[in-house]
Amino acid sequence: MAIGFIWLAVLLFLYVLQLAAVFVMEHRRPAQLTAWLLIAFLFPIIGFIAYVMLGKDFVRRRRMERFKQEAIRYANQLSKKALEAADMGNEQIERHKKLFAMLTGLAPFPITCNNEALVLNNGHDTYEAIFSELEQATHHIHMDYYTIRDDEIGRRFLQVLTNKAKDGVQVRVVYDGIGSLHLSEAYIKELHLAGVRTSCFLPPRIAFFDRKLNYRNHRKIVVVDGKVGFIGGINIGDEYLGKNPKLGFWRDTHLRLKGDSVYYLQELFMNDWAFAAKEELDGKTYMPPHHCLGNERVLMVSSIPGQHAHKIDEVMFAAITAASNRIYITTPYFIPDASLLMSLRTAALSGVDVRLIIPGIADSKLVLLATLSYMEEMLEAGVKVYRYEKGFIHSKVMIVDQLLATVGTANVDMRSLLSNFELNAVLFDEGTIKRLETDFMEDLKHSRELDKRIFMNRPSRQKAAEALVRMLSPLL
Repeated sequence: MAIGFIWLAVLLFLYVLQLAAVFVMEHRRPAQLTAWLLIAFLFPIIGFIAYVMLGKDFVRRRRMERFKQEAIRYANQLSKKALEAADMGNEQIERHKKLFAMLTGLAPFPITCNNEALVLNNGHDTYEAIFSELEQATHHIHMDYYTIRDDEIGRRFLQVLTNKAKDGVQVRVVYDGIGSLHLSEAYIKELHLAGVRTSCFLPPRIAFFDRKLNYRNHRKIVVVDGKVGFIGGINIGDEYLGKNPKLGFWRDTHLRLKGDSVYYLQELFMNDWAFAAKEELDGKTYMPPHHCLGNERVLMVSSIPGQHAHKIDEVMFAAITAASNRIYITTPYFIPDASLLMSLRTAALSGVDVRLIIPGIADSKLVLLATLSYMEEMLEAGVKVYRYEKGFIHSKVMIVDQLLATVGTANVDMRSLLSNFELNAVLFDEGTIKRLETDFMEDLKHSRELDKRIFMNRPSRQKAAEALVRMLSPLL
């Protein structure tokens, strides 16, 4: 009896100890703390082991974005970065000195002057624009994708890349270890046989033993000859062409960029390549002078996992708090951190027209439950919420007044903002902002507005499921 009591006391001590350990290590990240405490509480020992393997802050041991300063300096010389608020070509920026100072202080990348941005709003147009540029490549092709699939569109990329490599063009491809988990060895082998160089960003086995399995390179980057670049929400897969019968039509937003901003897109690729392939590329070789005559201002904002690396989150927060008229957001996953949630609620309560488009058809039921758990707070604050019904909406866009817009890879969710490697472009040109607004208004035509009264009366079972998933949502 006494021995049994002692063992019970030991087990209780270990149980409390694991909860205390999680609290001590995660007290600076409240959202993650709640999720991991719940897991450790429900699954003693196993939950703590999972935390040890998956919960480590990525940059506690080493910083990931080690940009080569000589490459940055060279890009800065080429892009002539010295800008004042009055030089932005956007009258609203002049009235937001603090926001402009914050954006220009986002080292290492500056706001660039001479750019042309083309908005692409579906997979077909995006792929055709990319293939058109790939076919014209003469020196190099750099691609950095979260997901590459060995399917019909993936095979078309394979054909183009192998042909260009055989013609003597340098071709490099980075793919994420989790996002491209099912990419076949045969596909990679075909690339290698043609001379294409590839590298896996955080291969799953290595990431598991190095306790980095929770982190993803979610970026989508294409750079052709250092003069043309693409970023946005579209990976390489047939589903982006609407060929997934469950999801149907795939609505997304991508950008083709020409001009100064491509230098910093290139630098991001070179940094990811250096980490994944352990090879440093010379910036001068891959940043040639360009002849783009556009005058659009563009800022590249990248973020990485870690306590002090959430630049995209900071830009979103600063832009939302600067809004005076409207905030339009489209996102497939809406799981904001406390600061973004508060800023959106405050904006709506102060009279700003805040509209949010989320999916009606979801690719993940758990993430949809987590997203819906925030809708009561949004609706009560006066946010207009719409669910897209034409197909699946994967677009990641934010429009603030005529001040700026963002397009990129980051969702408004804690995985993107806290645990992924992401990339957004901040756009200041009124014409480009107007184009994004037109797309947003078109999406509203295919969306159903959430009725506050009906939504509040949804079944208690669904509310309970939403609450449970919300606690775990930082890990989804």
